[in-house]
Amino acid sequence: MTDPSQPLFLFGPGYCATALAAVWTGPVMATYRSDEGLHRLAETPLKPVSSVDETELRAAICGAHVLISTPPDENGCPAHALIGDVADTAASVTYLSTTGVYGDLGGGWAMEWSPLNPQSERARRRAAAERAWQATFDTACIVRLPGIYGPGRSALDRLRGGTARRIVKDGHVFSRAHVDDIASGLYALIQNQARGPFNLCDDLAAPPQDVVSFAADLLGLEPPPETRFEEADLSPMGRSFYAECKRVSNARLKAVTGWRPAYPTYRDGLSAIHASGG
Repeated sequence: MTDPSQPLFLFGPGYCATALAAVWTGPVMATYRSDEGLHRLAETPLKPVSSVDETELRAAICGAHVLISTPPDENGCPAHALIGDVADTAASVTYLSTTGVYGDLGGGWAMEWSPLNPQSERARRRAAAERAWQATFDTACIVRLPGIYGPGRSALDRLRGGTARRIVKDGHVFSRAHVDDIASGLYALIQNQARGPFNLCDDLAAPPQDVVSFAADLLGLEPPPETRFEEADLSPMGRSFYAECKRVSNARLKAVTGWRPAYPTYRDGLSAIHASGG
């Protein structure tokens, strides 16, 4: 088992990464690129590390558990370009990818051994970043995340903001994960020195319109009217969301670490967010 007092290094202090930082018992460092990023970190307990100072960056990862959440660009994974050649000095490397690397499975199950078939440019870049890290650091842990929600980022917020829609596409489902479950899952993987790919998600893939209806009920609001996918005026990004239909299995994560989601369904997660005032 990993020593939980070892430092954690966040390459990209995003939503999921900072959720892990909140439950980590040792010191936590995080990258920044600009004065604005430095000022944001100054308001947190995280120790800032410049991602443009190569010497500082490389020294910081030595002996630390490294979590990489920065998205890849057309040149690949920025973290791999900067620290890939010294990754073996880290205590562990965990890379946050996406279940989008599986592509469309027509409602079928995505397992870690399922063939990768990314169908969007974003997913193709993630798959390439996965391969880069696995080739560089054979004990790297690749964590594939589905739709992420939590306080401040859920159907409850979209309903309050008047942006929620109930778009219906027959048979369309996808998997989700509450940000707190992502944090506990990542913690379990790092503590168990897990390696290879893992799906991290809840136990219930569900249609997106059902999520909006349940959230509206929690708020005592009338849900937005249903709109058929074929008639919805969606952006290319929005349409890509409905282009892939799959159920994601978390069985491997459970078997290797003993982890279980605190919010096994969207109903559990949304109810907890609403009860906390979120």
